[in-house]
Amino acid sequence: MSTIPPRRPRTEELHNAHWRRSSYSGGANDCVEIADLGAYAAVRDSKALDLSPVILSRSALGDLLDQYTDGDTCIG
Repeated sequence: MSTIPPRRPRTEELHNAHWRRSSYSGGANDCVEIADLGAYAAVRDSKALDLSPVILSRSALGDLLDQYTDGDTCIG
């Protein structure tokens, strides 16, 4: 088993990514979308698709979500 972490994806490689929108968005296109990239995840604002998404390791995304959630309710 290799201990070398996988290469971080580049933004230009995300054109085929499968983006998921939060079920809390209500369909008003005012939400955060996440794409699962294996060891990484990409996060973007559904209102600003022309901006580059943020690419985080799965552990960093987990830490971020822990900071902005209180149980099952978003507070951010």
